[in-house]
Amino acid sequence: MTNRSRSSSSGEGELRLPRPPGILRRYWARHPLFADILVTVVCLLVSTIPVIATPILPEGVGTNSREWRQVLPALSVVVVLGCLALLLRRRHPLIVLASSYVVALAYLFAPAPINGPLLLIATYSVAVYVSSRAALVGVVIGMAVLAGTGFVLSATGVSSTTVVWGSLVNESLSSVIGGLIGANVGSRARYVTALIDHSQRLVVERDQQAQLAASTERERIARELHDIVAHSLTVMVALAEGVAASRDVDRSRPGVEAIAATGREALRDMRATLGILRESEAAPLAPLARDTTAETVASARAAGFDTRLVVSGDPGDLDSRTQLAVSRIVQEGVTNVLRHATAATHIDVAIRHAPDGVSVTIADDGLPVSADAGSGGFGLRGLRERVELAGGTVTAGPRQPHGWSVAAHIPRQETTA
Repeated sequence: MTNRSRSSSSGEGELRLPRPPGILRRYWARHPLFADILVTVVCLLVSTIPVIATPILPEGVGTNSREWRQVLPALSVVVVLGCLALLLRRRHPLIVLASSYVVALAYLFAPAPINGPLLLIATYSVAVYVSSRAALVGVVIGMAVLAGTGFVLSATGVSSTTVVWGSLVNESLSSVIGGLIGANVGSRARYVTALIDHSQRLVVERDQQAQLAASTERERIARELHDIVAHSLTVMVALAEGVAASRDVDRSRPGVEAIAATGREALRDMRATLGILRESEAAPLAPLARDTTAETVASARAAGFDTRLVVSGDPGDLDSRTQLAVSRIVQEGVTNVLRHATAATHIDVAIRHAPDGVSVTIADDGLPVSADAGSGGFGLRGLRERVELAGGTVTAGPRQPHGWSVAAHIPRQETTA
């Protein structure tokens, strides 16, 4: 019932798996040397019995004892050596096939038609361990040589026509039967090998895809954590320093409240980012695309910087990936000013929406810095990775006469697609 349902449910385009091997086939496959010895012994018995028994048959069956005694020693040696060559049928099947045709040629010199299973086994071995095409070519060449030699021996009177035709018919049948069985078994074996190789490649590709996905996700989480933690801590440190420097309790209260609000926002963003690490199905698979530009500018103002935000153009239907990248660019640029800018008092944030994309610029008026001051650190590197993932470009460096500038351009989703 199970086999019928399995075969009926397999569609035309589905992969049909072969049946698992039985006990005998498994034992045969696990002991190849024993199998070859057994095949050699059986073939030796079947091939030598007619050679030895035919000369002692009565004269009425057409045999001649004197003629048999002349060819018996050489024929017996050739048959025995040909059968022993079957021990090499797995490693050198073509050599075994050639030796089997040598034995078939030796049968032509016998006074009576005789044959054995040697050519059948040799053709089978070539079809299984080499290819069906090699078996076909070998049989055609071998039978052509055998037929040509037989006709020459028959024409010169060395062999009788009965022996030649009997040998050709018997060896042809053996070649056809062995080739058909070997082609079937060999095709199945190669099919199973191809399935195993394909399965192994799929496993390797699956592991590679999993590693790439894990690496990409780790990088994304690292970027999100850096953006959240670095910005929030920088703002909280700046506010705490301002509160500590002030001796007026009433004037310090807004700074303390701003510190608490920044901490709460950081915790909320942290929970949203780390939600993907949980096993819950409701956990988000991507960071929340929340526009935090206004909050970033407000935190910079609370820290004592004269911050100006200018937004121009029509944002339209801005996709979540671009919106998140714009927010992170502003956040990273303002955070760098709070952490690294020396004697900076003014921050300009400009966001320009255009039909082809969004341009973001963050500039400050700090003291001159070297051109490679912003080349290190994870912040700008993560910022470049984020913008490149969105299909955009980012540049950062000093500006004249002093200060630092970060500029990025991100194309719209429709343009990138």
